[in-house]
Amino acid sequence: MTALRIITVMSGCLFILLGCTAPTEEEAIASTEKAAGETFHADDSLETNEALDAFSIYLPAGMEVVEEDASNVILEDGNQTYIVFYNNLESPLSELSYESAASKGDEALLLETFEDREKFGYIQVIPDDDEGDYELQTGIGGVKITTYSSISGLEDDSELMMKMARSIVMEN
Repeated sequence: MTALRIITVMSGCLFILLGCTAPTEEEAIASTEKAAGETFHADDSLETNEALDAFSIYLPAGMEVVEEDASNVILEDGNQTYIVFYNNLESPLSELSYESAASKGDEALLLETFEDREKFGYIQVIPDDDEGDYELQTGIGGVKITTYSSISGLEDDSELMMKMARSIVMEN
């Protein structure tokens, strides 16, 4: 009987620990939207730290440029790839990238916009049925950044991507 109690208690503890490590899809979407919105509306300035051929961008430590051309940049951080598209003919208030994303809105778990007097932004999350990951896209004006993320990485990735998008819009 004592061994049975120990196993029951240990199973309960394991269940609690495992339940706390991975958010539910609903929790992840809510925290992703909040992180993107707070980053979009942040008052702090972001200094670019990477001068590319066509524009400058803030890149976090560990992220590197793999390929670039006049309007696209492919970035990598470990095994994760980020694609940055920048149309310098679009103003920071442009809704063109958002309108393109909204055309796939029926597939999206999240499609939210953010706006202030100086810029228009959005975030979109679409489930990727093949891998169990999520396509994450953030944008501000003529900047659009896309990656694939796990459910537990959505919040951090959305914040990081919105920071990168803000840096391009603010500095170029």
